[in-house]
Amino acid sequence: MHTTDTDIKIRSRRLLASWRQGIIYLGFLGIFAVFCVTLHGQGFLDPENLLNIVRQTTMISIMAVAMTFVLSSGEIDLSVGAVAGLASVVTALTIRSLGMGAGIMAGIATGLLVGAVNGLLITRVRIPSFLTTLAMMGIARGAAMWVSGTAAIPILSDRYAWFFGGGNLGPVPVLLLWTMIFGVVGHVALRRTSFGRRVLATGGGETAARYSGINTSGIKARVMLLSGFAAAIAGMLYAGRMQSGRFQFGEGDELSVIASAVLGGTSLFGGVGTVVGSIIGALMIGLINNGLTLMGLEYSQQLIARGAIIILAVAIGTQKRR
Repeated sequence: MHTTDTDIKIRSRRLLASWRQGIIYLGFLGIFAVFCVTLHGQGFLDPENLLNIVRQTTMISIMAVAMTFVLSSGEIDLSVGAVAGLASVVTALTIRSLGMGAGIMAGIATGLLVGAVNGLLITRVRIPSFLTTLAMMGIARGAAMWVSGTAAIPILSDRYAWFFGGGNLGPVPVLLLWTMIFGVVGHVALRRTSFGRRVLATGGGETAARYSGINTSGIKARVMLLSGFAAAIAGMLYAGRMQSGRFQFGEGDELSVIASAVLGGTSLFGGVGTVVGSIIGALMIGLINNGLTLMGLEYSQQLIARGAIIILAVAIGTQKRR
Protein backbone atom coordinates (compact mmCIF):
# COMPACT_ATOMS: atom_id res chain seq x y z
CA MET A 1 0.00 0.00 0.00
CA HIS A 2 1.56 3.26 -1.17
CA THR A 3 1.57 6.38 0.96
CA THR A 4 0.60 9.48 -1.02
CA ASP A 5 1.53 13.08 -0.33
CA THR A 6 -2.07 13.70 0.72
CA ASP A 7 -1.90 10.92 3.31
CA ILE A 8 1.31 12.35 4.70
CA LYS A 9 -0.23 15.81 4.95
CA ILE A 10 -3.32 14.44 6.71
CA ARG A 11 -1.20 12.51 9.20
CA SER A 12 1.04 15.50 9.83
CA ARG A 13 -1.97 17.69 10.45
CA ARG A 14 -3.44 15.20 12.89
CA LEU A 15 -0.15 14.86 14.76
CA LEU A 16 0.22 18.65 14.95
CA ALA A 17 -3.35 19.04 16.21
CA SER A 18 -2.76 16.35 18.84
CA TRP A 19 0.44 18.06 19.98
CA ARG A 20 -1.23 21.45 20.22
CA GLN A 21 -4.17 20.03 22.16
CA GLY A 22 -1.98 17.95 24.47
CA ILE A 23 0.54 20.62 25.39
CA ILE A 24 -2.10 22.76 27.09
CA TYR A 25 -2.83 20.01 29.61
CA LEU A 26 0.86 19.52 30.36
CA GLY A 27 1.32 23.27 30.66
CA PHE A 28 -1.63 23.58 33.01
CA LEU A 29 -0.34 20.80 35.26
CA GLY A 30 3.17 22.25 35.19
CA ILE A 31 2.06 25.75 36.18
CA PHE A 32 -0.22 24.34 38.87
CA ALA A 33 2.65 22.29 40.31
CA VAL A 34 5.00 25.31 40.36
CA PHE A 35 2.43 27.45 42.17
CA CYS A 36 1.70 24.63 44.62
CA VAL A 37 5.37 24.64 45.65
CA THR A 38 6.12 28.37 45.54
CA LEU A 39 2.82 29.70 46.90
CA HIS A 40 1.96 27.03 49.46
CA GLY A 41 2.46 29.48 52.31
CA GLN A 42 0.28 32.12 50.63
CA GLY A 43 -2.81 29.91 50.63
CA PHE A 44 -2.77 28.94 46.97
CA LEU A 45 -4.08 25.45 47.74
CA ASP A 46 -6.79 26.72 50.02
CA PRO A 47 -10.10 25.31 48.68
CA GLU A 48 -11.70 28.75 48.72
CA ASN A 49 -8.87 30.18 46.62
CA LEU A 50 -9.18 27.37 44.07
CA LEU A 51 -12.94 27.91 43.90
CA ASN A 52 -12.33 31.63 43.40
CA ILE A 53 -10.22 30.80 40.34
CA VAL A 54 -13.21 28.90 38.94
CA ARG A 55 -15.56 31.78 39.76
CA GLN A 56 -13.29 34.34 38.14
CA THR A 57 -12.83 32.34 34.95
CA THR A 58 -16.39 31.11 34.38
CA MET A 59 -17.39 34.03 32.18
CA ILE A 60 -14.22 33.70 30.10
CA SER A 61 -14.77 29.93 29.83
CA ILE A 62 -18.35 30.33 28.59
CA MET A 63 -17.38 32.87 25.95
CA ALA A 64 -14.37 30.72 24.99
CA VAL A 65 -16.71 27.79 24.26
CA ALA A 66 -18.59 29.90 21.73
CA MET A 67 -15.35 31.42 20.41
CA THR A 68 -14.19 27.88 19.63
CA PHE A 69 -17.03 27.58 17.13
CA VAL A 70 -16.36 31.04 15.71
CA LEU A 71 -12.64 30.45 15.19
CA SER A 72 -13.23 26.92 13.90
CA SER A 73 -15.46 28.35 11.18
CA GLY A 74 -12.69 30.70 10.07
CA GLU A 75 -14.09 33.87 11.67
CA ILE A 76 -13.39 35.95 14.79
CA ASP A 77 -15.53 37.93 17.26
CA LEU A 78 -13.95 40.92 19.01
CA SER A 79 -17.26 42.21 20.40
CA VAL A 80 -17.89 39.56 23.09
CA GLY A 81 -16.56 41.61 26.01
CA ALA A 82 -18.57 44.71 25.12
CA VAL A 83 -21.71 42.63 24.51
CA ALA A 84 -21.31 41.12 27.98
CA GLY A 85 -21.25 44.59 29.50
CA LEU A 86 -24.26 45.71 27.46
CA ALA A 87 -26.24 42.60 28.40
CA SER A 88 -25.51 43.15 32.09
CA VAL A 89 -26.83 46.71 31.90
CA VAL A 90 -29.93 45.80 29.90
CA THR A 91 -30.70 42.94 32.29
CA ALA A 92 -30.32 45.14 35.37
CA LEU A 93 -32.49 47.92 33.93
CA THR A 94 -35.22 45.48 32.87
CA ILE A 95 -35.25 43.67 36.23
CA ARG A 96 -35.68 47.02 37.96
CA SER A 97 -38.65 47.88 35.76
CA LEU A 98 -40.34 44.58 34.84
CA GLY A 99 -38.94 41.87 37.10
CA MET A 100 -36.53 38.95 36.94
CA GLY A 101 -38.14 36.95 34.11
CA ALA A 102 -38.29 39.91 31.76
CA GLY A 103 -34.72 40.85 32.68
CA ILE A 104 -33.41 37.41 31.74
CA MET A 105 -35.20 37.47 28.40
CA ALA A 106 -33.99 41.01 27.68
CA GLY A 107 -30.38 40.10 28.42
CA ILE A 108 -30.48 37.04 26.16
CA ALA A 109 -32.27 38.99 23.43
CA THR A 110 -29.52 41.62 23.54
CA GLY A 111 -26.84 39.04 22.81
CA LEU A 112 -28.88 37.35 20.09
CA LEU A 113 -29.59 40.68 18.41
CA VAL A 114 -25.92 41.67 18.32
CA GLY A 115 -24.96 38.20 17.11
CA ALA A 116 -27.58 38.33 14.36
CA VAL A 117 -26.38 41.75 13.18
CA ASN A 118 -22.77 40.57 13.17
CA GLY A 119 -23.74 37.48 11.19
CA LEU A 120 -25.76 39.52 8.70
CA LEU A 121 -22.93 41.99 8.06
CA ILE A 122 -20.39 39.19 7.67
CA THR A 123 -22.39 36.89 5.41
CA ARG A 124 -24.62 39.30 3.46
CA VAL A 125 -22.72 42.58 3.32
CA ARG A 126 -19.41 40.68 3.17
CA ILE A 127 -17.59 42.82 5.72
CA PRO A 128 -14.69 40.86 7.27
CA SER A 129 -15.53 39.61 10.74
CA PHE A 130 -12.52 41.37 12.25
CA LEU A 131 -13.78 44.78 11.13
CA THR A 132 -17.44 44.00 11.78
CA THR A 133 -16.94 42.89 15.35
CA LEU A 134 -14.36 45.58 16.06
CA ALA A 135 -16.95 48.18 15.10
CA MET A 136 -19.64 46.34 17.07
CA MET A 137 -17.39 46.36 20.12
CA GLY A 138 -17.44 50.16 20.10
CA ILE A 139 -21.19 50.30 19.41
CA ALA A 140 -22.04 47.90 22.24
CA ARG A 141 -19.74 49.66 24.71
CA GLY A 142 -21.14 53.06 23.79
CA ALA A 143 -24.74 51.82 24.02
CA ALA A 144 -24.07 50.37 27.49
CA MET A 145 -22.58 53.66 28.66
CA TRP A 146 -25.47 55.61 27.17
CA VAL A 147 -28.38 53.63 28.60
CA SER A 148 -26.76 53.34 32.04
CA GLY A 149 -25.49 56.90 32.23
CA THR A 150 -22.08 55.31 33.03
CA ALA A 151 -23.45 54.38 36.46
CA ALA A 152 -23.82 50.93 38.03
CA ILE A 153 -27.41 49.66 37.95
CA PRO A 154 -28.12 47.67 41.14
CA ILE A 155 -29.93 44.32 41.01
CA LEU A 156 -32.04 43.75 44.10
CA SER A 157 -33.35 40.29 43.19
CA ASP A 158 -31.78 37.69 45.47
CA ARG A 159 -33.10 34.87 43.28
CA TYR A 160 -31.39 36.28 40.23
CA ALA A 161 -28.14 36.86 42.12
CA TRP A 162 -28.14 33.25 43.36
CA PHE A 163 -28.93 31.64 40.02
CA PHE A 164 -26.64 33.86 37.96
CA GLY A 165 -23.37 33.65 39.80
CA GLY A 166 -23.73 34.25 43.52
CA GLY A 167 -25.17 30.95 44.74
CA ASN A 168 -23.75 27.66 45.93
CA LEU A 169 -25.06 24.11 45.95
CA GLY A 170 -23.32 22.93 49.08
CA PRO A 171 -19.62 23.57 48.49
CA VAL A 172 -20.09 23.79 44.70
CA PRO A 173 -20.46 27.31 43.21
CA VAL A 174 -23.30 27.75 40.75
CA LEU A 175 -20.75 29.30 38.39
CA LEU A 176 -18.97 25.95 38.16
CA LEU A 177 -22.23 24.33 37.06
CA TRP A 178 -22.63 26.97 34.34
CA THR A 179 -19.14 26.16 33.06
CA MET A 180 -19.85 22.44 33.05
CA ILE A 181 -23.15 22.86 31.20
CA PHE A 182 -21.64 25.00 28.46
CA GLY A 183 -18.60 22.75 28.27
CA VAL A 184 -20.56 19.51 27.88
CA VAL A 185 -23.08 20.94 25.41
CA GLY A 186 -20.35 22.65 23.39
CA HIS A 187 -18.15 19.56 23.26
CA VAL A 188 -20.99 17.32 22.14
CA ALA A 189 -22.19 19.86 19.57
CA LEU A 190 -18.72 20.26 18.04
CA ARG A 191 -17.69 16.61 18.06
CA ARG A 192 -20.90 14.59 17.80
CA THR A 193 -23.31 16.57 15.62
CA SER A 194 -23.55 17.41 11.94
CA PHE A 195 -23.51 21.11 12.86
CA GLY A 196 -20.09 20.74 14.48
CA ARG A 197 -18.73 18.84 11.50
CA ARG A 198 -20.02 21.52 9.15
CA VAL A 199 -18.40 24.24 11.27
CA LEU A 200 -15.03 22.50 11.08
CA ALA A 201 -15.46 21.84 7.35
CA THR A 202 -16.29 25.50 6.72
CA GLY A 203 -13.19 26.67 8.53
CA GLY A 204 -10.99 23.98 7.01
CA GLY A 205 -11.84 24.99 3.45
CA GLU A 206 -14.83 27.18 2.71
CA THR A 207 -14.80 26.66 -1.04
CA ALA A 208 -14.59 22.87 -0.73
CA ALA A 209 -17.30 22.91 1.94
CA ARG A 210 -19.57 24.97 -0.29
CA TYR A 211 -19.11 22.59 -3.22
CA SER A 212 -19.93 19.66 -0.93
CA GLY A 213 -23.34 21.21 -0.23
CA ILE A 214 -22.69 23.03 3.06
CA ASN A 215 -24.38 26.40 3.47
CA THR A 216 -21.23 28.13 4.72
CA SER A 217 -22.94 31.51 5.07
CA GLY A 218 -25.60 29.95 7.26
CA ILE A 219 -22.94 28.24 9.40
CA LYS A 220 -21.09 31.50 9.94
CA ALA A 221 -24.29 33.34 10.80
CA ARG A 222 -25.15 30.66 13.38
CA VAL A 223 -21.76 30.73 15.09
CA MET A 224 -21.96 34.52 15.39
CA LEU A 225 -25.42 34.11 16.90
CA LEU A 226 -24.00 31.55 19.33
CA SER A 227 -21.18 33.93 20.26
CA GLY A 228 -23.64 36.73 21.01
CA PHE A 229 -25.73 34.38 23.15
CA ALA A 230 -22.71 33.21 25.16
CA ALA A 231 -21.54 36.80 25.67
CA ALA A 232 -24.99 37.73 26.97
CA ILE A 233 -24.96 34.84 29.45
CA ALA A 234 -21.49 35.89 30.58
CA GLY A 235 -22.71 39.45 31.11
CA MET A 236 -25.70 38.22 33.09
CA LEU A 237 -23.38 36.13 35.26
CA TYR A 238 -21.21 39.19 35.86
CA ALA A 239 -24.34 41.06 36.90
CA GLY A 240 -25.49 38.27 39.20
CA ARG A 241 -22.14 37.86 40.90
CA MET A 242 -21.66 41.60 41.43
CA GLN A 243 -25.42 42.26 41.91
CA SER A 244 -25.35 45.11 39.41
CA GLY A 245 -25.11 45.86 35.73
CA ARG A 246 -22.09 47.87 34.62
CA PHE A 247 -20.78 48.84 31.22
CA GLN A 248 -17.25 48.01 32.43
CA PHE A 249 -18.07 44.30 32.72
CA GLY A 250 -16.27 42.31 30.05
CA GLU A 251 -13.85 45.09 29.18
CA GLY A 252 -10.80 43.47 27.62
CA ASP A 253 -12.29 39.98 27.88
CA GLU A 254 -12.17 39.46 24.13
CA LEU A 255 -8.38 39.06 24.28
CA SER A 256 -8.53 36.56 27.13
CA VAL A 257 -11.31 34.63 25.38
CA ILE A 258 -9.42 34.35 22.11
CA ALA A 259 -6.19 33.47 23.93
CA SER A 260 -8.01 30.76 25.92
CA ALA A 261 -9.38 29.15 22.78
CA VAL A 262 -6.10 29.26 20.87
CA LEU A 263 -4.05 28.08 23.85
CA GLY A 264 -6.46 25.19 24.14
CA GLY A 265 -5.77 24.01 20.60
CA THR A 266 -8.27 25.90 18.44
CA SER A 267 -6.71 27.30 15.29
CA LEU A 268 -6.92 30.98 14.45
CA PHE A 269 -7.24 29.95 10.80
CA GLY A 270 -10.22 27.63 11.15
CA GLY A 271 -10.83 23.93 10.74
CA VAL A 272 -9.49 22.83 14.15
CA GLY A 273 -11.24 23.32 17.48
CA THR A 274 -11.59 21.81 20.93
CA VAL A 275 -14.07 22.99 23.55
CA VAL A 276 -12.42 21.17 26.44
CA GLY A 277 -9.07 22.70 25.53
CA SER A 278 -10.61 26.18 25.44
CA ILE A 279 -11.95 25.77 28.98
CA ILE A 280 -8.56 24.51 30.18
CA GLY A 281 -6.97 27.52 28.47
CA ALA A 282 -9.29 29.86 30.36
CA LEU A 283 -8.48 28.12 33.64
CA MET A 284 -4.77 28.41 32.88
CA ILE A 285 -5.04 32.16 32.39
CA GLY A 286 -7.08 32.44 35.60
CA LEU A 287 -4.52 30.29 37.39
CA ILE A 288 -1.66 32.51 36.27
CA ASN A 289 -3.50 35.70 37.23
CA ASN A 290 -4.26 34.26 40.67
CA GLY A 291 -0.67 33.11 41.18
CA LEU A 292 0.77 36.46 40.13
CA THR A 293 -1.58 38.23 42.54
CA LEU A 294 -0.51 36.00 45.43
CA MET A 295 3.11 36.70 44.51
CA GLY A 296 2.40 40.37 45.11
CA LEU A 297 2.92 41.55 41.54
CA GLU A 298 1.34 44.85 40.60
CA TYR A 299 -1.55 45.02 38.16
CA SER A 300 0.73 46.52 35.49
CA GLN A 301 3.02 43.51 35.77
CA GLN A 302 0.05 41.17 35.51
CA LEU A 303 -0.95 42.91 32.27
CA ILE A 304 2.52 42.25 30.88
CA ALA A 305 2.21 38.57 31.77
CA ARG A 306 -1.23 38.37 30.17
CA GLY A 307 0.12 39.98 27.00
CA ALA A 308 2.92 37.40 26.91
CA ILE A 309 0.29 34.64 27.16
CA ILE A 310 -1.62 36.09 24.21
CA ILE A 311 1.57 36.25 22.14
CA LEU A 312 2.22 32.61 23.00
CA ALA A 313 -1.34 31.73 21.97
CA VAL A 314 -0.94 33.43 18.59
CA ALA A 315 2.46 31.80 18.07
CA ILE A 316 0.96 28.35 18.70
CA GLY A 317 -2.00 29.12 16.45
CA THR A 318 0.24 30.03 13.51
CA GLN A 319 1.88 26.61 13.64
CA LYS A 320 -1.03 25.26 11.59
CA ARG A 321 0.33 27.02 8.50
CA ARG A 322 4.02 26.37 9.05
